[in-house]
Amino acid sequence: MQIFNQLHGFLWESMTENNCNTFFIDGPARILIDPGHINHFDRVRKGLEDAGIGIQDIGLVICTHSHPDHLEAAMIFKQSAILMAVHEKEWEVIKAMVDYYKSSTEINLDALMPDFFLNEGEFTYKGLTLKVFHTPGHSPGSVSIYWPDKKALFTGDLIFKDSVGRTDLPGGNTDQLKKSIKKIAALETEYLLPGHGEIISGGKNVQDNFSHIEQFLFPRL
Repeated sequence: MQIFNQLHGFLWESMTENNCNTFFIDGPARILIDPGHINHFDRVRKGLEDAGIGIQDIGLVICTHSHPDHLEAAMIFKQSAILMAVHEKEWEVIKAMVDYYKSSTEINLDALMPDFFLNEGEFTYKGLTLKVFHTPGHSPGSVSIYWPDKKALFTGDLIFKDSVGRTDLPGGNTDQLKKSIKKIAALETEYLLPGHGEIISGGKNVQDNFSHIEQFLFPRL
């Protein structure tokens, strides 16, 4: 689905199988955010093809964090000229957890070697400026990506509509999660684009979601 000009979203709606929402920024800079599981990637491929975009047209794959339901399909692109990036702390998680991941996924460490690391701050790719925020809590190297021109915020598994990411997985930290959410809540956001569930559009709706979570969920975490 086209969310707005230059942004496509492939939302995961199954209630029985786990996978993430995938987003594609179109234009001179063609960026795929969170490709998901390999065995579910055909839905993204088909969606891109329906929009007249081939896999070979993608220039950069960004993974908000290293959990397989967000990262695994990045291996598809390793034999091509397509770049892949994660936060450095998340690469350390991948290396530490690779044997565990192999028990239930097709993870291959060599095929996931990042071409570069995402660091906190402004990041420009082919004329498109994004801002990277290190937002740990769900995992140590989780990042949120902010697109200032569109006031769009990709949050991975940090925050969702009416909910937040788990902190009971390895490297999760509830205090860090709360601090990270407060950090990105200060951004002027018209589109909150989470790793799972519904998109929130409209600045007031986005801020109401942040306020609801801080008021009602934070005390219970």
